[in-house]
Amino acid sequence: MMDETSTSSRDGAASRAATAPPVPVPPSAAGSPQAPEPPSAAGSPQDAGPPQAQEPPHAQEPQAQEPPPGGAPHTAYAPLGLPPPKLLRWEIVSVFAVSLGASGVYALVQYIGSLTAHQALSSQAVVVHGTLAPGRPLLDLFLQITSITLALAPVLLVFYLLARSGEGPSAIGVDASQPGKDLAWGAGLAALIGGAGLGLYLIAYHLGVELNVVAENLPDVWWRIPILLLAAAQNGILEEVIVVGYLLSRLDKLGVRPGTAIAISAVVRGSYHLYQGIGAFFGNAAMGVIFGIFYRKYGRVMPLIIAHTLIDAVTFVGYALLAGHVSWLPAP
Repeated sequence: MMDETSTSSRDGAASRAATAPPVPVPPSAAGSPQAPEPPSAAGSPQDAGPPQAQEPPHAQEPQAQEPPPGGAPHTAYAPLGLPPPKLLRWEIVSVFAVSLGASGVYALVQYIGSLTAHQALSSQAVVVHGTLAPGRPLLDLFLQITSITLALAPVLLVFYLLARSGEGPSAIGVDASQPGKDLAWGAGLAALIGGAGLGLYLIAYHLGVELNVVAENLPDVWWRIPILLLAAAQNGILEEVIVVGYLLSRLDKLGVRPGTAIAISAVVRGSYHLYQGIGAFFGNAAMGVIFGIFYRKYGRVMPLIIAHTLIDAVTFVGYALLAGHVSWLPAP
């Protein structure tokens, strides 16, 4: 009995000795190189327990970033550059399909209608700028302003297309960088072309190949002259930006020869004046040649806008003041 207990005690002691951690031997006693100190209690693996599972980086929730002062962050967009030649041709066709190209088609149909009418061309009249609400001056005023404003929408389209390709209005010379030169050139061109255009119109009218062009037919109210001046400015901006600046710059990028490009621009300009008669077609085409040559040489549309505005302003206001009072001007 005593032997079994002793044996059991010895076996239990041996078992405990086998499972107990070994006691480190002091360096001095073992004669071996100094062993590293055991980790402190705080850093001991036994005390720290099993390692904690860490979330993978992709599973962590992103930190919300506060927007900069003033709202959402702005994103800078790089210009897209010029489209391929095929798309550039379609761009030109699209711009003119919603602007002066459509006007040219309509003017051609009107001219055919005048030619097939049962009376001479000189006995037919066409109104360039007339009332939009007869007998209602205030409504007429608002309609005139609306019409002038909406007519400039194609110019915004052209400016957008220029910006989209990395350019801007200044690329075709629409800016205020040279106000003195632009005004001087514009006044000179207006004096040259305006007088010649009036003479050509009178000759064509008396030859019977031109309609009686009634430049304006607005009611005699206080806003008559201001609206005529705004209409003149609208014509100058719309036609010169699209038919000269935009068209010639795009044709140049397509590799069209300068002479051919100017001829195309001049024919387009003449086409949407055809409703007035064949004389108006050739007169405005000649004006387009002069303006095209000027743009090719100086690269600026502003003088052309000024010249066109002055020509139309003198035409509209002069007609309002002189029609019916002078013998050389056809009566409305």
